Amino acid sequence: MARKSPLKPDGRHGSRLQERKSQSKAPPSIDNEILAFFYLQTSPATINDLLKGLVWDRSMKKDIEAGLESLIREKLVRKIGKREYALKKHPPLYEAILEQNPRGFGFAARSSSVVGAPALKRDPFISASRMMQARQGDRILIRVLRTRSDERPEASVIKILARGTERLAGFFVKDRTGGRVIPEDIRYPFTVTVDASQLPEVNDGDVVIVRIDEGDASYRNVRGEILEVLGPADNIDVQMQLVIEKFSIPHLFSKETEKETASLSEDIVPESGREDLRDIPHVTIDGETAKDFDDAVAVVKTKRGYRLYVSIADVSHFVQQGSAIDRDAYERGTSIYFPGRVIPMLPEKLSNNLCSLVPDRDRLALTAILTFDREGNLQDKQFTRSIIRSRQRFTYTTVRKILIDQDKETRAAHKIFLTSLKWAEELAKALHQKRRLRGALGFTLPEADIELEDDGRIRSIKRAERNFAHQLIEELMLAANEAVAATFTEQQRRALYRIHELPDPDKVQEFSVFAKTLGLQLPKVENKPHWFARVLELCSGSPKEYIVNNLLLRTMQQARYSPDNAGHFGLAASDYTHFTSPIRRYPDLMAHRELCRMLNSHGEMETTRNKRIPLKEAGDFLSQKERTAINAEREINDRLKLLFMEKHIGDTFDAVISGVSDSFLYVELLDLFINGAVAVEDMEGDYYFYDPSHHRLTGEISRKVFQIGNLVRVTLAEVDRPRKRINFKLHSDKEDRTESRETS
Repeated sequence: MARKSPLKPDGRHGSRLQERKSQSKAPPSIDNEILAFFYLQTSPATINDLLKGLVWDRSMKKDIEAGLESLIREKLVRKIGKREYALKKHPPLYEAILEQNPRGFGFAARSSSVVGAPALKRDPFISASRMMQARQGDRILIRVLRTRSDERPEASVIKILARGTERLAGFFVKDRTGGRVIPEDIRYPFTVTVDASQLPEVNDGDVVIVRIDEGDASYRNVRGEILEVLGPADNIDVQMQLVIEKFSIPHLFSKETEKETASLSEDIVPESGREDLRDIPHVTIDGETAKDFDDAVAVVKTKRGYRLYVSIADVSHFVQQGSAIDRDAYERGTSIYFPGRVIPMLPEKLSNNLCSLVPDRDRLALTAILTFDREGNLQDKQFTRSIIRSRQRFTYTTVRKILIDQDKETRAAHKIFLTSLKWAEELAKALHQKRRLRGALGFTLPEADIELEDDGRIRSIKRAERNFAHQLIEELMLAANEAVAATFTEQQRRALYRIHELPDPDKVQEFSVFAKTLGLQLPKVENKPHWFARVLELCSGSPKEYIVNNLLLRTMQQARYSPDNAGHFGLAASDYTHFTSPIRRYPDLMAHRELCRMLNSHGEMETTRNKRIPLKEAGDFLSQKERTAINAEREINDRLKLLFMEKHIGDTFDAVISGVSDSFLYVELLDLFINGAVAVEDMEGDYYFYDPSHHRLTGEISRKVFQIGNLVRVTLAEVDRPRKRINFKLHSDKEDRTESRETS
């Protein structure tokens, strides 16, 4: 299919504007300026107030009067008495974040309004001509103009409230006047011109960080200054730096934080009131490369069931609320994990040393002591500030060899832990069965594991291993998180819950209709965990398992943090919070502080009550930080996959069709978990009709069907790094026969 030509801004300003006598220029639209003034002030104002607030001289008075009359006719502004004006009730004005398209248009995401405008069902569309110099990521004030039949509002930018960024990453291109920087993020539809006099030592094609000059008002060409030269684009560390820049990820600790961290004593001295649990045989179970050990566990079998100790690093002991370390941790919200790299929430001295539950070292912890019967029913729960000493650092692989593979050599090397690990296995299985019966969902979506060489090159991309050892520790952590959340509810504590709301019924119904096209005989649709669990069970072990898991997951809402306990749909839990990872998640640190307040064993914590962040604000902020981290981790994986695939152009792969449109087949490689597309116009030998109701393409002549879930063979045709796309062509039997003749 032919591509549509890019939309271009028309660059026109309001026709009614006059040149002001002062040195400042007339605004692009007086109407917009007036609306923005009233929105931000939220109180009535006179014409003189407008002149003063907008810093205009009196020659603009008639223009303001005309603008006010126009807005009154449009029923956006009302006159109060003889001199004052104000917004009408609930005008269609919203604050939002601009998500811009490379072709110039964009959408107003995450909209909100302080003037009572009704909530929007969809993100408003903003044409390129209504951008008013706004850029990707800017916080903007918009006016909704109309709503289309598909419920998509159309809007215009009336004010740029804050720039999303003053710096960009891009590729340097030399020219006669100095050079240009082409933004690496194609959502910025302009180039940045750099003077020759300001050029550092930089090579053509290098990735650079450039500061944008706000004094230049042009749209397609702006001026700027190179701040930093990162190096060649195919360097993995450069790619990681690009992701950091793209998502504005805080990655350097403040000087105050470094100073506070340096002053922390290496000596672990338990204060009075802390329970000594060093005789309890705690162990940690983590990945091979883990260094920040948040959690240690111990399971003891009793006459009636099991006693579980879940001891979590007591980060709150070292990170005082309101300290520089705390402020930096909150701003990060979470640690971010890249292949072979980590951007930690806490300084390394804390995350990998003082707080980390390393073996054979005394460490401070917050311990949940949970008593279960043999069926996994919780009988009692206690919480205490403790001091522990981990006996062993296990990896998932080692635990798998002990419990699943029954590897004699590994079991002999860890003989003293065999009984306690067996008890942990029994309890984990009982807890899992109990969760399964109540309808908890267990999606089985494999992930890619990207391994790097010591020099940073990509060694391999393969399926990340997940075995029972992962499930074992997961079950114990879930039990602890639920117990803490239930305690918060029972004690009516002010805490952040981890909530997961009901799926969108329309999306569930759409999935149900589509599942029938795959031949699945589903039970009657119910928007309850049991129904979803039953669907996953029906396709378990079948060729359709992957695609059904993928599509069903798309019906789900995103889990988030909130002080209002709405339960957790995916876990089928009435109470849930995050408690077990305070080294790498700030919400867990907040849970620790609230639990300590409840225990009232850390008196100085009560003195910081006035410094506590409002829970609603914290929940929204930390949910957004989590989404940023997920997107950044996904982005770096996608970038490294592009670098990896550049060496495999012409190679053929097995793939599954993950999506279908009238223009593309979307595929995912089975062994590498790499996504790409096959253009329908490149599918030779037939003309294909798109059936949107069944998500499939059918050949007019051959009647061959390409549908979600089908297996295909594809050949890598192109890796388009600027657009982050991987393009394939269908591999034909004819090509196989040709290759066979050539090699025979």
